[in-house]
Amino acid sequence: MAHTLSAKKRVRQTEARTARNRARTSKIKTFMKKVEAAVAKGDADAAAAAFKLAQPQLARGVGKGVLHKNTAARRISRLAHQVKKLAAAAA
Repeated sequence: MAHTLSAKKRVRQTEARTARNRARTSKIKTFMKKVEAAVAKGDADAAAAAFKLAQPQLARGVGKGVLHKNTAARRISRLAHQVKKLAAAAA
């Protein structure tokens, strides 16, 4: 248990930051799941649209410090590969 005022403030700040970061992480995962669901369904147009929305969310996660830049790059790359593969199969 924190005793000093500054330690109590740090506890409050950590709780607020943790809640914000969890919300951001959850939002990113939701956008990724939408892309993956569209790919699984085989809908190339929906997958491409969902990917266009997911990509900036992943980049924003990097900017806010929730994700490492290489992690976001890897996830974007994998999603892009799935969407491209689906679009090629549909064409």
